[in-house]
Amino acid sequence: MRSSPLESAHEAAGATFTDFAGYRMPVRYSSDLAEHHAVRQAAGVFDLSHMAEIGVTGPDAVAFLDHALAGSFGAMPVGRAKYSLLLAEDGGILDDLVVYRTDEDVFLVVANASNRSVAVSSLQDRAAGYDVEVSDDSDGTALVAIQGPAAAGTLDALVVADRLQPESPLDELRYYRALHAVFDGADVLVARTGYTGEDGFEIYSDPDVAIEIWNALLAAGADRGVVPAGLAARDTLRLEAGMPLYGHELGTDVRPAQAGLGRVVAQDGGFVGAAGVTPPDDARVLVGLVTSGRRAPRAGYDVLLDGAVVGTVTSGALSPTLGHPVAMAFVDPAALAAATDGGQVLHIDVRGTAVPSTVTPFPFYRRATKG
Repeated sequence: MRSSPLESAHEAAGATFTDFAGYRMPVRYSSDLAEHHAVRQAAGVFDLSHMAEIGVTGPDAVAFLDHALAGSFGAMPVGRAKYSLLLAEDGGILDDLVVYRTDEDVFLVVANASNRSVAVSSLQDRAAGYDVEVSDDSDGTALVAIQGPAAAGTLDALVVADRLQPESPLDELRYYRALHAVFDGADVLVARTGYTGEDGFEIYSDPDVAIEIWNALLAAGADRGVVPAGLAARDTLRLEAGMPLYGHELGTDVRPAQAGLGRVVAQDGGFVGAAGVTPPDDARVLVGLVTSGRRAPRAGYDVLLDGAVVGTVTSGALSPTLGHPVAMAFVDPAALAAATDGGQVLHIDVRGTAVPSTVTPFPFYRRATKG
């Protein structure tokens, strides 16, 4: 099992660990609930060093990415990030990715840890005929994230202390943008991205620097209520934010439009998987479901209409922020059209009880914005 470069810090903080995609990663430090609320109310610091980082460099980088991924990258300026998809030949989803353009012919592709091998091999295979180099930089890259309303103030404190020196002011860094910076003399990449539904930043660095970044964020944020947060809190946070998770809402049997990701797909069709990207008219679609009470739906539970199975829950939990259960599920489109009794009401079979569930648009939770 692989270890994070931050493992000693997690052990010192009393973390409970789990095997996640072959990595020994912290699932919690105090409690799932406390860490979840800390992110919503202050900020949490996450170790994401298990994620896969893939470098794409060369004169044909844009043309290659337009071919290899289901997106369009030519108009993407330096310093921007873009959510994209890696598709199989038949249009199924091999992985969902974030792509950063860090220089004119230099891109950073961040893939899910569980899909590192397939993402690297697929991109390297698709590079044939292009003047481009595709490198697996995962082992040489660490990733620390801070998410929550206190995230910006915490990073500002590091700037004031002259430990973090961004190439441009952090308050000018918009969502899904990235900039180069120096932390204690080491080059880092600071991105305003995340997977929690909150404002936040992700810092890519050399593994040798990661533990200093981790400690600095927690020290600077101590008076702001910033705490370390594990994978369990990250999962309930992303669920509240309506963000899909590979292996639950996304997979090789899912086409982008089924998961509400049709907007991500380039319209010119010049990418691998374009021929099969359109799902059948009767293909199940991803919806949000909200129930009352305290009995949370879980992945694999049946969704019912008039007693007949019309879908399956992919993720579900009792929302710590909202106080009621929420779930994501793939449902037959015909059932959605038929579920009109007082609104779109279906039922979820929760351990033998048919619990009424209202179809609800994503996200379940939306953070308050300034102004």
